[in-house]
Amino acid sequence: MIKEKSIEHLENAAVKLTVTIGQEAIREQYDDLLKTYAKTAQIKGFRKGHVPPNVLERKFGESMKFETSQKVLEESLKEIFDEIEEKPLPYSQPSLEGDLDFDLDKDFTYAVKYDIYPEVKLGEYKALEIEVPQVSVTKEDEERELKALQDQNAIVMEKDDGVVEAGDVVTVDYCELDDEGNETPDTRREDFVFTQGSGYNLYKIDDDVIGMKAGEEKVADKEFPDDFENKDLAGTTKKLKITMKAIKQRQLPEIDDELAQDISDKYETLADLKADIRKRLDDTVEGRLREHKVNTLVEKVVAASEVPVPESMVAAELDSAWQNFLQQFGGQEEQVLAMLQAQGRTREDVHADWRPGAVTRIQGQLVVHKLVDLEEIEVTDEEIDADLEKQASSGSVTREQAREYFESNNMMDYLQREIRERKLFDSLLEGSKVKKGKKLSFLDLLQRNQ
Repeated sequence: MIKEKSIEHLENAAVKLTVTIGQEAIREQYDDLLKTYAKTAQIKGFRKGHVPPNVLERKFGESMKFETSQKVLEESLKEIFDEIEEKPLPYSQPSLEGDLDFDLDKDFTYAVKYDIYPEVKLGEYKALEIEVPQVSVTKEDEERELKALQDQNAIVMEKDDGVVEAGDVVTVDYCELDDEGNETPDTRREDFVFTQGSGYNLYKIDDDVIGMKAGEEKVADKEFPDDFENKDLAGTTKKLKITMKAIKQRQLPEIDDELAQDISDKYETLADLKADIRKRLDDTVEGRLREHKVNTLVEKVVAASEVPVPESMVAAELDSAWQNFLQQFGGQEEQVLAMLQAQGRTREDVHADWRPGAVTRIQGQLVVHKLVDLEEIEVTDEEIDADLEKQASSGSVTREQAREYFESNNMMDYLQREIRERKLFDSLLEGSKVKKGKKLSFLDLLQRNQ
């Protein structure tokens, strides 16, 4: 069927495939289709299966020509893609270039454009210099973590008498009022609960509720600066009616052995809890610093390499990010689009903002895949078992249950790829040159990695 074919490599891992089909093959496909029509066509005045070819061509000629062209396209592309290395990516649908000039009496030439898996040309990736910040866990970090556990185990009690004080948990109704003191439609919120001082409320009424009693009602005038976090309120003045429904106070437990035992059965004493806190903080630092080193290494390799990114890969990455974004709003795309419209933005604007990050992520993934293949990193059964054992212990299941989970969810390939990449970075980091960076606090390290 195929008389000639040629492949032109374009930018960003796209290719243009040009194919010529011989006239004889086209006529053969058309004649086969004509025979099929002759067997099945029902035309008034003729018995089924006995319609002359010239009658069929007068009635169905254009349809049969189009159907023949589509079949020739489909079969020739399938044949070519089975043979050549430049296969289209799963999410890259070949698109026709130009108009089809299809004639039963001539050779048929067409061209399609599609994306292929990009060829990464690696730059230097061994013995790279990596600057790593200096971070150590302090006594203050341990105490802050312990205080957080104390807060999490606080007892919240009704405060029947008295007024709102710092740190109390309050339940309020509120609404906006217009200049005449009437309630503004669609602004009422009932039984809203927040902790005074947390700032977790729309109008930031933490200071306004101080001193209020249960059942009390007050009107507060609020001025919001131009740089206020909520753009709808920024630069506005609002009059709010606040009704105090309930007041609760938090009673903190003593930091002692009993608190440690309440937190977990594995702690017998406060010293046990403190030791575990220290270990978790140290592990966090180690993990974040490794993440920093890996990210820095990948960035350096990408910068030193040629890493073309197919447009279809970017589109797939952006679509995945959009779906994750929608999940934050309960999957309601109409709601999200309406929210964006209120801000004068569109889905395309969001994608444009995300695009540089998407390209960077894809380039990093392509480089890592190339390195794993180049270094011929293999994974043994023992390494898989050890990884499953580790995941099982952290999830309170057996190794067999962990394996069953990965196998039943078709995730064993994912697990093996994770182990390969970990071994790759173990090797590359071991051979890298570590340079001491500036000193960071534990909190600065966490914020830096967000």
